[in-house]
Amino acid sequence: MTPSIPSYVGVLGGGRMGAGIAHAFLISGATVCVVERDLPSAEAARERVIDSVDKSLARGTVNETRETLLERFSVATDYQEFARCQLVVEAVPELWELKVSSLQAVEAVMAEDAVLASNTSSLSVSGLAAELQRPTRFLGLHFFNPVPASTLIEVVIGKQTDEELVAAARGWVEALGKTAVVVNDAPGFASSRLGVAIALEAMRMVEEGVASAEDIDNAMVLGYKHPTGPLQTTDIVGLDVRLGIAEYLHAELGERFAPPQILKDLVAEGKLGRKTGQGFYSW
Repeated sequence: MTPSIPSYVGVLGGGRMGAGIAHAFLISGATVCVVERDLPSAEAARERVIDSVDKSLARGTVNETRETLLERFSVATDYQEFARCQLVVEAVPELWELKVSSLQAVEAVMAEDAVLASNTSSLSVSGLAAELQRPTRFLGLHFFNPVPASTLIEVVIGKQTDEELVAAARGWVEALGKTAVVVNDAPGFASSRLGVAIALEAMRMVEEGVASAEDIDNAMVLGYKHPTGPLQTTDIVGLDVRLGIAEYLHAELGERFAPPQILKDLVAEGKLGRKTGQGFYSW
């Protein structure tokens, strides 16, 4: 049987990641609604998704017309929009209290058999599920930035996640034209834990004067065939995001994930990477 995605998909949060997730489901045939906290944020999310759709059309990677695609796309500020969705993916910032309150608010309006997922890159899926009324209908769907170009989605299984839901999630990922990596819930899962470990060591090497950021990155790109080096990737992800993940992993897994001083200093100076124009690189 050919895998398919849910017909109606909601995305909570329309930043870079949320817009990318919305785009992925939209061009794969779903009707998609992005819900944001206020009208200016919703309009900004609309522009991000439309821009991403236009780029896909220019590359010739979608068969539908722009008009047809955008007829299936909407933005809103009311959580009630999620009532008709078969799947909602939460994509708000990596703050525990915000994640919990957002997920609880979404669950309150969803159908009982609908699926709720978090795009968290490091927080405990089992811990988040414990705050919900229907933990068996919850799992992690960790998309990667930039979503349109990335071929990986990490499917994170919580302690109470229904086994049939995991199989369904694999099918959704395949229908999106991506590959699923299924992991049991653990701090940092597989991807963030490995990615952050490499990035933190690269930062320490810059701090110690071992080599420049460019040369460290080139060593990984040319020697290990990484598409981008760990420091450039950190700039793309956001130094503040990487710091938050490192602090969480430090608390959960010990000193090997202690964030280097150079990372803390750059974040304190507002040098967060590509989104601010300066991080380990100038953008």
